[in-house]
Amino acid sequence: MISPMQESPQKVQNIQSTQRATGAFALIDSLKRHGVKHIFGYPGGAILPIYDALYKAEAEGGVQHILVRHEQGASHAADGYARATGEVGVCFATSGPGATNLVTGIATAQMDSIPMVVVTGQVPRGAIGSDAFQETDIFGITLPIVKHSYVVRDPRQMAGIVAEAFYIAQTGRPGPVLIDVPKDVGLEEFDYKPIEPMSVKLPGYKPTVKGNPRQINHAIALMRKAKQPLLYVGGGAISSGAHAEIHQLAEYFNIPVTTTLMGKGAFDERHALSVGMLGMHGTAYANFAVSECDLLIAVGARFDDRVTGKLDEFASRAKVIHIDIDPAEVGKNRTPNVPIVGDVKRVLVELLRRLDEDNQTPDPSKTLAWRQRINRWRKDYPLVAPTYGDSLSPQEVIVELGRQAPDAYFTTDVGQHQMWAAQFLKNGPRRWISSAGLGTMGYGMPAAMGVKVALPYETVICVSGDASFQMNLQELGTLAHYGIKVKTVIINNGWQGMVRQWQQAFYGERYSSSNMEVGMPDFELLAKAFGVKGIVIRDRGELEESVAAMLAYDGPVLVDARVKRDENCYPMVAPGKSNAQMIGLPKQPKLEKTVELMYCSSCGAKNPSTNAFCPECGAKL
Repeated sequence: MISPMQESPQKVQNIQSTQRATGAFALIDSLKRHGVKHIFGYPGGAILPIYDALYKAEAEGGVQHILVRHEQGASHAADGYARATGEVGVCFATSGPGATNLVTGIATAQMDSIPMVVVTGQVPRGAIGSDAFQETDIFGITLPIVKHSYVVRDPRQMAGIVAEAFYIAQTGRPGPVLIDVPKDVGLEEFDYKPIEPMSVKLPGYKPTVKGNPRQINHAIALMRKAKQPLLYVGGGAISSGAHAEIHQLAEYFNIPVTTTLMGKGAFDERHALSVGMLGMHGTAYANFAVSECDLLIAVGARFDDRVTGKLDEFASRAKVIHIDIDPAEVGKNRTPNVPIVGDVKRVLVELLRRLDEDNQTPDPSKTLAWRQRINRWRKDYPLVAPTYGDSLSPQEVIVELGRQAPDAYFTTDVGQHQMWAAQFLKNGPRRWISSAGLGTMGYGMPAAMGVKVALPYETVICVSGDASFQMNLQELGTLAHYGIKVKTVIINNGWQGMVRQWQQAFYGERYSSSNMEVGMPDFELLAKAFGVKGIVIRDRGELEESVAAMLAYDGPVLVDARVKRDENCYPMVAPGKSNAQMIGLPKQPKLEKTVELMYCSSCGAKNPSTNAFCPECGAKL
C-alpha cells in the first residue's frame, strides 16, 4: 500500500566520514540523501546489484520502490511525480530492452522540461562494445533527448555523478538526466564518502536566472504604453512557481491572460482576465486576442507550432517581450523586441519591485475597450458542451468531472479528450499534467500513478481515450498491487478520435486504420480482471451518479464513458492557417437546444449562461 513516506529511522551517515561500500549502495544512499522517497522501476539482470541494495534500503525505511508492469510506465510515473511536486522524479530499468523501453518517457520529459533522473543497468565494463546479452548503447541512444547523461566507469564517481545529475535536472531549464551503471560497478567495493546535495560545482554550467535590468525597464515602458496587451504564459511559469507574480502583473495593468497547454494552472482560469488556452484547439477569444494584440508578453513559453499556427501571422501586430530561462528559446521562432533571459519568477519579482518603486498607478481605462472587445468575442464564441438527447457528449463528461472534483489533479492522455479537458477543466498550479510537446499516448494513467504516489491524500483523475488507454493498460496491475487510488475515465468513442477528425477534415473521410471498435476489450471486465473497480456510463442519466460513485470509492476505479462517436473537437486552427482562421466555431447558442454549462463557484449549482446571479444561492456569476 502507498502511504506518505516517513523519515528513515536509520541515522544518516556523517557526511564527512567514509565507509566500505559497493557502487550500488553508494547510488541508493546518494538518492536518499537527495530526498528521494519513491522510485518507479522494473528489475533485470544488469541492474540486480542496485535492486539488492534497494531491498536493504526499503527494509530500513525512508524509500519505497513501485514495481510497474512496463518500463515505459515507470518513466511516465516519475514524470507525473515531478510535475505534481516540482521535485525530481526517479525511475530504474535494466539494460537492453529495459532501457530502450524508457526512451519514450525520457523524450516526453525532455520536450516538456521535466526534472527526472533515470538510472539504467548496463552490462559489465569489460563487455561493453562486445554485443553482450542485453547490451544497448543507451547513452548514445538518448543523447538527443536528455539534458545530460553519464556512464559510471568507476564506483568512486557515483556520489558525485548523482549530485551532479540532480543539480542539472532541476536547475536552469529542467530536464531528464540519465545515469548508466555497468553491473560490475554496482558490485565493486570502495571507500565511499557521501557528497552534500547541491554542493557540486560545474565549470561552464551557469544558467542565467537574473534578468537584465535595462531590458526589464524597457519591458515596463512597453507595458505602460500598450492599449491591447496580452500575457502569453507557458510551462516555464509552472516550473519556476511564478503563479502569484503573473496574477499580480495581470491585475496591475489589467492585462488579459492566455496560457499554453503546458501553462494551464499558472493563472486562475475563473478570473475575469483569463481567456483560457490559445492555439490549435484554444478558445476562439484567445486566438482572436493574440491576433489583435499590440503587445504580447511571452512568459516561459516557446512559440510552439501548435500555439502559433502560421508563424508569420502570429501576433503580427504586436511588439513582443519574451521572458525565458533558456537563451536558445529566445528568438528561436519569433524575434522579440525585448528579450529577457532569466528565471521567470525572479524576473517578474524584479519587474514588480520596479513598478512598486515607480509608484505610477496605471489607468485601468487604458485597456478597457480591449477587455470589452475580448468579452464580446467570449460571448459570441463561447465554449459549449452540446447535448444530444440521451447520448453523452464527451464535453459533458469533462464538465461533470470538473464540477464534482474542482480541486483534483488531472492527468490526460493525448487526442480529442486531451483538448476537451484543456478547454473545460479549470486547474490550479501543477494540477494539470499532460504530455504536450511529444504528445505521448499511454501517458495518462502511469503519470496519474506517479502523482497519487507523491500526493496520496489528493484526488487524482486520469482523463483518457479508448485508444490511448490501451497503450499502457497493464499499469492497472500496479494500481491494484499498491492500492493506488487513481480514478481513470475513458472517453470512449471507439476511435483514435483526433486521427479520425483529421481524416474527416483533410483526407476525404478515408478512415484508414483509425477505428478501434473491433478488438476493443470490455473495460469493466478488464478492470475486474486486474482487481480494479469498473464502472460503465451509457447515457446522460447515469453521468452524475457514476462520477460521484467513482470519487467516493476507496480504491482505483476505471470508468468507461460511452460517448457520441463522431463528435469533433472545435475550435480548430487548420495546419498552415493563422490563429484567427478557425474552423468549427459555434454560432451564438440557442438556449433551448444548447446551453453554455456554467456552475456557481459558491454552491456548485448548474446555471445557464444567461443568468447574472445564481438562482440557488444568489451569488454573482
